[in-house]
Amino acid sequence: MKKFLLITTLSLSLATAALTGLAVAATQIQEAPAASVEAAEAAVLRQGSRGSEVKEVQRRLKEWGYYSGSVDGIFGAGTKQAVIAFQKKNGLTADGVVGKATYKALGMTASYNALNGGSGSSGSSGGSSSNVPSGYTSSDLYLLAKAIYAEGRGESYTGQVAIGAVIINRVKSKSFPNSISGVIYQSGAFTAVTDGQINLEPNQTAYNAARDAMNGWDPTYGCLYYYNPAVATSSWIFGRKTVTVIGKHVFAI
Repeated sequence: MKKFLLITTLSLSLATAALTGLAVAATQIQEAPAASVEAAEAAVLRQGSRGSEVKEVQRRLKEWGYYSGSVDGIFGAGTKQAVIAFQKKNGLTADGVVGKATYKALGMTASYNALNGGSGSSGSSGGSSSNVPSGYTSSDLYLLAKAIYAEGRGESYTGQVAIGAVIINRVKSKSFPNSISGVIYQSGAFTAVTDGQINLEPNQTAYNAARDAMNGWDPTYGCLYYYNPAVATSSWIFGRKTVTVIGKHVFAI
């Protein structure tokens, strides 16, 4: 009888432990998504947010002419209005909230990846943003690749490198902004920014061309301008001195 009671007690104890383990596991399964949601929510910036991410957003928006306030890391009404203006310009939902799509348009790759589950950009470009040339950031590489893809995806590889080289040459010139983002988003500088094609996801070829341009390959021999004579409408651009022609584009100084 004692043996029977001992076996019964042991069986009940094991059953209770198993049920407890299942309950703990179930609780962990339920809590994990909640934690992920909280992390994602924390990465989204909106009015009232503070910190270095806000400061970087303000810095970029100020550099591109959308924001005129202090770069203080405080997401106030002025920052919200600047974000809305940027979103409208880039064909995004103009809600004043910096989420995944706005991070992506701003070229803030790390922040975009954080909201994208840490998997990098969509398509083949997730791993393509690695191996950043010296002196540049992953955001610089991503944004230059976007510009090359948007402006010249139908051109030869040399033609795509040439577009990247013009942007790099402008960064180095005293006549233009001194950063890749500043050059690309300078008002009226590139058709792809005006018509929203800058938001297209670059392919591997565009990344490779961006790296080559950053590493010093310049098929344009120092040009600061390029245009397609078949579609260009500015009489001013036709007055620039032609240096070379690559594909459909004339490269000039």
